[in-house]
Amino acid sequence: MTAHVTTPAAALAERLPEWTTLVRAPNPGPMTLDGTNTWVLRATPGAPAVVVDPGPLDEGHLRAVAEHGPIGTVLATHGHPDHVEGLERFAQLTGAKVLRDLGEHELAGVAITALPTPGHTADSVCFVAAAGGERAVFTGDTILGRGTTVVAHPDGDLGAYLASLELLTAYPGQLALPGHGPALADCAVAARFYLAHRRARLDQVRQAVANGAKTADEVVSTVYADVDPSLWPAAAWSVRAQLAYLGVPSGESRRGSQGLDGP
Repeated sequence: MTAHVTTPAAALAERLPEWTTLVRAPNPGPMTLDGTNTWVLRATPGAPAVVVDPGPLDEGHLRAVAEHGPIGTVLATHGHPDHVEGLERFAQLTGAKVLRDLGEHELAGVAITALPTPGHTADSVCFVAAAGGERAVFTGDTILGRGTTVVAHPDGDLGAYLASLELLTAYPGQLALPGHGPALADCAVAARFYLAHRRARLDQVRQAVANGAKTADEVVSTVYADVDPSLWPAAAWSVRAQLAYLGVPSGESRRGSQGLDGP
């Protein structure tokens, strides 16, 4: 979700690491920005590459990623369909192994460390990668290249999300390579921007509740009045997470995030 904040959270990266290739899926939209970013990692020439987030079940996209083969390993930042719907088909196309052991690995000449960052979803993970003196953090939907992400209650948890952003402030000067949007020059700067934005939104939600708003939809109509109404349902998911964080019953806590497909 991006309409209420449309600028990048940090300066754009001037270039990608030499060992990183971006293949963008053809699924642009209000929730996916320019489309899902699929990342191909290879520092050792000829070595089986690593793919982060194969993307939606789009045959053309999956084959375009497979053209960067051989592919040895697939990683996923989280389980939303726009990131992993095509995972099984991609594994069939390439013979790649889906790596679910989220520890530290040396793959294709790249040192990769999984960093659990729950909040956007309960299963969200970032990957810290380094090769040839260059480091980057693959942030999935925890940090986007433009705008801010949805924290959809109940799978999304705002307290966990804020803690994850605090964790990402420990990576200054390292690129943030997101699940949607352009690459950012500094992961820590982006994380601090997100933290400030979330805290400002929380203040607005507190004020809306103090002024008599009783449901997530009522909060949205006040706090997100400047947002395209087509994005209000996504805003309501985040508001439910904010109300849960504040300990304010929304009366809608069981509606959940079914149908959420995007940041």
